[in-house]
Amino acid sequence: MRSGYQWVMNANTPYAGPQGAGITGDDLSAGQRRSLRTSVSRIAARTRDFLPDEFVVGSEVRDGRDGLQVTVAVRPPVGNPVSAGFRPDFDADADDLIPADERDEVARGLAASAALQVKQVMTSDKYTPTAR
Repeated sequence: MRSGYQWVMNANTPYAGPQGAGITGDDLSAGQRRSLRTSVSRIAARTRDFLPDEFVVGSEVRDGRDGLQVTVAVRPPVGNPVSAGFRPDFDADADDLIPADERDEVARGLAASAALQVKQVMTSDKYTPTAR
């Protein structure tokens, strides 16, 4: 990953990763805000591509207590939600704030983590399969 980007995957937690790096939405130009929202939406869409419709995928860009917070989260049909939190470090001249290869990497990681949550629940003694 490019330096300055820090994605943190979280499983089994009700929160969405690290706090922001002190950058707020007011610190970004309109173009940077638009680019960031577009990139985060693309991560969510790519994550949806990897998963069946029963998985709910969402994204959020917001100003938090310590700065800008970016989150993409997946709610599997069973098991715990997983999320990736992003701490942005913007280059003022960047057109694509989150490159395509990084978006794909995060989407694949989220999809794999969500699928693992389902697998862990379904292989426990808690559920009995309805068919084989």
